[in-house]
Amino acid sequence: MQTRISGITLECQLGDIVCQKDMTAIVNAANADLAPGGGVAGAIHRVAGYKLNDECREYAPIKPGEAVITGGHHLPNRYVIHTLGPVYGEDEPEDLFLANCYRNSLLLADENGIDSIAFPAISTGVFGYPVLEASRIAFTTILATIPQLKNIRKIRIVLFSENDFNEHCKVLAELISYRDESNKQK
Repeated sequence: MQTRISGITLECQLGDIVCQKDMTAIVNAANADLAPGGGVAGAIHRVAGYKLNDECREYAPIKPGEAVITGGHHLPNRYVIHTLGPVYGEDEPEDLFLANCYRNSLLLADENGIDSIAFPAISTGVFGYPVLEASRIAFTTILATIPQLKNIRKIRIVLFSENDFNEHCKVLAELISYRDESNKQK
């Protein structure tokens, strides 16, 4: 699914975050120590190589909602933006922390002149955030942040499972439809 808002393409795609060759930056759903681990962080570190881990050490630890930027090393992307999502039911206020992951990552990318960025579904894996709720927060935050962006032209959400992809597409379609209806009534 794809839409354009204020000259920026926003899309959902089924796939693997480390295979986004056409994106300048990808986002790592990192752990606090920015270390290799499981899930998205493990996949990114495996492809990027040990130099990514070396570079990450100077920025760790980070707190939920924070974002830092490193090089992409052996990834096909120039940059990796690392953000720590909240653990569902533990890190409060979890909705604010999750929104900050998306907002801070977008603003950091934009400050660094990045024109395209791909996100995974932050906190929906081992951190336990329900996919539907997390996707609503993600897209609401992205839509609210778009007017502040000067350099980013493409934002992609990359979903690893078909179920997560379908849920995200459904939420994005609902939000766009609601936004379009609200604009017509003005």
